[in-house]
Amino acid sequence: MTVDHDDVTDVDETAEEITETAGQIDGEDAGDRDDAAAVKTEEAASEGQPQPLAGVLKRWLVPIVLAVLLLGSAGLATWAYLAQFRPDQLTNDAVAAATIKAASEGTVALLSYSPDTLDKDFAAAKTHLTGDFLNYYTQFTQDIVTPAAKQKQVKTSTMIMKAAVSELKPTSAVVLVFLNQTTTSKDNPDGSFSGSTVKVGLTKVNGTWLISKFDPV
Repeated sequence: MTVDHDDVTDVDETAEEITETAGQIDGEDAGDRDDAAAVKTEEAASEGQPQPLAGVLKRWLVPIVLAVLLLGSAGLATWAYLAQFRPDQLTNDAVAAATIKAASEGTVALLSYSPDTLDKDFAAAKTHLTGDFLNYYTQFTQDIVTPAAKQKQVKTSTMIMKAAVSELKPTSAVVLVFLNQTTTSKDNPDGSFSGSTVKVGLTKVNGTWLISKFDPV
């Protein structure tokens, strides 16, 4: 049997092509296997190792930042209420009326007394006072007013003609009081009449407006 040279050459070339193709396939399969193995190795490493710092911070800081923002919003709302709305509630028309009433009633109690009821009158007046002015009034009525009122039979009565708020704050106020006062005594039984204006300073103590200053104008 005779083998043609050309046929042998074709067979050899075909064999080489098959070998090259097989080598390429093997190389590609090996590369894919290497890539897959590398991915698995990285995944295993990531499971066994701590996450990057940036990731950890992001995971924890985002909720913290949101919580801080929410607390900040609540704090801002509270501040707005205390700084704006709360003082308005403490200095509204009803509060102004309360200060006028306290100043008027306190002024009448301070300037009205009778020689027969001095102790009672002064004790009642003290319930309208506070602070240094209370101490001053106590000393003044004890040392000066009481002896003079008893000796000369001095009696005074006071009537408020008008009162208006001059200054109003949550815990302090100034009320301008216009008054008429009638005074009788042993020397002047018919009495004398006088009008005056007083600037009454008030301080809020345990929810009650009390006189802390009393200045004639």
